[in-house]
Amino acid sequence: MLLNDEAYELNGRSIILRSATEDDAEMLLDYIKTVTGETRFLICEPDEIKYTIDGEKAFIKSHNDSDSAMLMLAFVDGEYAGNCSFSRIHHTRRGKHRAEIGIALFQRFTGFGLGRLMLERLLQVIKEMGYEQAELTVHSDNARAHHLYESLGFKDCGRIPNASKFDDGTYSDDVLMVLPMSEVKYISTWV
Repeated sequence: MLLNDEAYELNGRSIILRSATEDDAEMLLDYIKTVTGETRFLICEPDEIKYTIDGEKAFIKSHNDSDSAMLMLAFVDGEYAGNCSFSRIHHTRRGKHRAEIGIALFQRFTGFGLGRLMLERLLQVIKEMGYEQAELTVHSDNARAHHLYESLGFKDCGRIPNASKFDDGTYSDDVLMVLPMSEVKYISTWV
């Protein structure tokens, strides 16, 4: 699904949300290698990233051509800040009502409301597309993200103990969260 350029103002900063294009592939590869090194809250370590430009272009194209998924990029004052996405969890009749969400930002673009803006816009699209619930997973030690998700209406629905083992030998649980779309009553003041 495509999202045309949308402009917002947030705390004196100019924000553009839009779908990725194949021309963004190299930028997105550099981004994922950087953000995985900035935080331990993502899926892997930077040295585990094995994506190629052609693979990233195919990923972008698959999301843009999809009627059940979207990849949204955010730019702050013209600089790429991060992305969020959703995709259908299952393509069977029993599971096609569920959308899975992911989000990651460069650390320098956190803490001023960008993540909330992106997620509110994403949830609006998910609801408009007829999904009945949105789901995500957050590390148990990522209190800031957990608080954001709760403030948007997500509720904890499960936990996987020791889901991630870090290179230093420590672990983090995965907290599974769900938001029924029927509980999404707000329309963002930005949208």
